[in-house]
Formats: sequence, C-alpha cells, structure tokens
Amino acid sequence: MLEVFKTTSSKVLTVLAIIIIAVLQYHFWLGEGGYLPHQTLLEQIETQTEANQEQKENNRVLAAEVFDLKNGAEAIEEHARLDLGLIKPHETFIQMSTISTQYKPIQLDSSIDVEIGTNEDAPPELH
Repeated sequence: MLEVFKTTSSKVLTVLAIIIIAVLQYHFWLGEGGYLPHQTLLEQIETQTEANQEQKENNRVLAAEVFDLKNGAEAIEEHARLDLGLIKPHETFIQMSTISTQYKPIQLDSSIDVEIGTNEDAPPELH
C-alpha cells in the first residue's frame, strides 16, 4: 500500500483530495446556509414564533376590549371607575389595602443618611 504513495502524482492527488474534503466540511458546518447557521436560524424562528403568539393574544384581548367599549356602557363605566377613580353621586367609595398581614416595613441602616422629600418642616436626614 505504501508503494502507491511513492509517486508524485499520487501524493498531489491525495493532498488535493484532503483540501477538497476540508473545504467541503467548512462549507457544510460554517458556510452560508451551513449546519450551524441553520440551527441558529431555527432557534431565532422559534423565539420569534413565541413572541408572535404572545402578541396575537395581546391583540385578541385588546380587540375584545375595543369591542366592549364600542358596544357596551358597562365597560366604559368600569374603566371610568378603575382608571379615573370616578364614583356615582350618593355612592360610598371604599378602598381595600392589598398589603398582606405578613407585611414588614423596610428598616434602614442607621449609619446611612437619607434625604426624604422636600418638606421644609421635616428634618432633611434620618439617623
């Protein structure tokens, strides 16, 4: 078998074959439209598809809200109450706190000076 590689032409053909295989492998793995760029593109497509699904759901919710606002007085009243804080005459407004009973206030480190608000009557630093 070693006799075959003693001639110059067989050595040149072997080197040429190795170079062609290396170039083809490079194009397969890293070239334009190759395996790795293709996998990256598939991941981007999957990410964009998920984002599109979220936007479709948001659009569906907004379309339903627009329909309600165009066709129903109840939706308008609900938005006026929730967003603008409007109440009807002779109506009592009660606001419930959403702070749980497990709420613990934040304790500031006494070594840090903190300026709170612009009230001139209050001292500017907490100790």
